[in-house]
Amino acid sequence: MPDFIATHATDLLSFALSAAAILVYQLYLRWRTRSDPASSAQDVMLAAREAWVASAMRERRDILAVQTLRNSTMSASFMASTAVLLIIGVLTLSAQGDKLSGTWHSLNFLGHVSAEMWLFKLLMMLFDLLLVFFAFSMSVRLFHHIGYSINVPLDREAERIQIGHVVAQMNRAGVFYRIGMRAYYFTVPLLFWLFGPLFLLGATALLIFFLYHLDRAPRSDADLMG
Repeated sequence: MPDFIATHATDLLSFALSAAAILVYQLYLRWRTRSDPASSAQDVMLAAREAWVASAMRERRDILAVQTLRNSTMSASFMASTAVLLIIGVLTLSAQGDKLSGTWHSLNFLGHVSAEMWLFKLLMMLFDLLLVFFAFSMSVRLFHHIGYSINVPLDREAERIQIGHVVAQMNRAGVFYRIGMRAYYFTVPLLFWLFGPLFLLGATALLIFFLYHLDRAPRSDADLMG
């Protein structure tokens, strides 16, 4: 193990820097959300889910609720199924490390080329895709439970509790969906890592730039004019 670390120090350091950059960005996003909730697209979606659940349950929009939940379930199921296919692809690549490691590292200017490092990179990608599958599977599970809860007739005395329970389940499903998408995004730097550590760092920087704009709440026309 010490020999492996010493030989592949550049690759391992680049991976640590990439993971640290993603973590620092997530901490910054949480701080920004707490200081200014209106600036976060996640907080906007939380408020939208709460309003949608309250409207669907109070006005008995059963068909609308079922159709919306069906669309969400199908989307999460598609993402989970895609993750399974990618996992199979990664396992296939891992069985051909001796043949492909040299070809994929043809643009590697800093890292050390070896079958062991190739397998380690694929293992990190495999763990990431397993997280994708788990997150979207949990999202599907929660959407399934919400389909029953949201159509239950409201009790006047417990109306707020019933709506609050469904809203909490919706937000949990949204959190798992967001985790799955974030893990999907991180597969891009991991894929570029197969070409070398410099590609990993460059892809991570571009990913954070993309996420920064994606996580910002859309500005109104008045803000754009001002």
